[in-house]
Amino acid sequence: MRRIRAAAAGAVTISLLTAATACGGGSSNGGSNDSPKTLTYWASNQGASIEIDKQVLQPELDKFEKQSGIKVKVEVVPWSDLLNRILTATTSGQGPDVLNIGNTWSASLQATGALLPWDAKNFAKIGGRDRFVDSALGSTGAEGKDPAAVPLYSMAYALYYNKKSFADAGIAKPPATWDELVADGKKLSKGGKWGLGAEGSNVSENIHHVFVFAKQHGADFFTADGKADFTNDGVVAAVQQYVGLMAKDKIIAPGNAEYAQNQSVSDFAKGKNAMLLWQSASANLKSQGMSEDAYGIAPVPVQSGTPGTGANVNSMVAGINLAVFKNSKNLDGAAKFVKFMTSDAEQKILNTAYSSIPPVKTAQGDAAFNTPSNAVLKETLSTSAAALPQVADESQFETAVGTAVKELFAAAAAGHPVTTDSVKAELEKAQQQMPKK
Repeated sequence: MRRIRAAAAGAVTISLLTAATACGGGSSNGGSNDSPKTLTYWASNQGASIEIDKQVLQPELDKFEKQSGIKVKVEVVPWSDLLNRILTATTSGQGPDVLNIGNTWSASLQATGALLPWDAKNFAKIGGRDRFVDSALGSTGAEGKDPAAVPLYSMAYALYYNKKSFADAGIAKPPATWDELVADGKKLSKGGKWGLGAEGSNVSENIHHVFVFAKQHGADFFTADGKADFTNDGVVAAVQQYVGLMAKDKIIAPGNAEYAQNQSVSDFAKGKNAMLLWQSASANLKSQGMSEDAYGIAPVPVQSGTPGTGANVNSMVAGINLAVFKNSKNLDGAAKFVKFMTSDAEQKILNTAYSSIPPVKTAQGDAAFNTPSNAVLKETLSTSAAALPQVADESQFETAVGTAVKELFAAAAAGHPVTTDSVKAELEKAQQQMPKK
């Protein structure tokens, strides 16, 4: 049944996006200012729980209402539901006024025609395009087109490691290569504890990691002309290496194959896992009672050498964007809200709350974001992170390949070997789900 549900979910996502692209996303009615006193906002789940997100956001929304007279009705949407919720809204035209999107979805959602383009006129309403850092703007839509969204939070992956667990195991420093991580992970996987945590049922997390592994293997998931190429040798090796951390190396607990809701972060905070690969995790860990003194932060390992350009990419350019539905009934209010959320003051408040990096230049330069914990993230974003493909088929790619990795984790948890052939077979299924070019 689990396999059937996963395949069905992928099919729903892909069919919805195909329909949305064909019909222009239900946005043909256009927007207006017929409801100037209210806005609806779908926020992504950034904190340890939806309740924590509400605690972070509501005071800021109240502040906006006091300043503008516009009441914002917020819904925090879990990541497991967000993409399908958005795609349903693009086909029906019944979406929120403003929403968060994962920056990797920007080009796909742009292709539906449902989102407001951020041309020069619209950027002028929020202070101009040049307020934002280039790396964040690079994940806002297809190259050569007006962005479909505005950067809100910037993030990068890092390796979080438990200092006491490392000391107890006689490990003097965090691993810089995957061979070192596996060796350390085996020393740490004992007594009911494990070397590394993972979210094996989280489609987006799966994609983020195998994308980085593929880059390190010199491979891409798409050809230069935009065709899906999921079964090339580099991609197969990348997926096998990642899932092999559970299947072959035995440093990830089999139960992690079912994780999809930040359980690996909770396990790390509780000392059940000694290492964690995560985006900007400090605030999440703090909310779960883990002191910043208890862990260290290091760059994600590479195959050999040190993180840098080319094959030593060690993170995707992670982040959250703000988008506006074109058929909003409060377009002016939506622009005011985007301006508020990307103001220097709010950027400092929100990115501090989520331990992310402001994509607004002036806010990023604030002393609050020049801490040792942020140094690794900022260095990664500036020197060794790569953007996921900004192509119209990107969200189908995430669903199809992310689900294939999920199935491979399930096989590993059940004790089945994860071989080159089994990886290639799952990736072939994923490729068959992609639109034909």
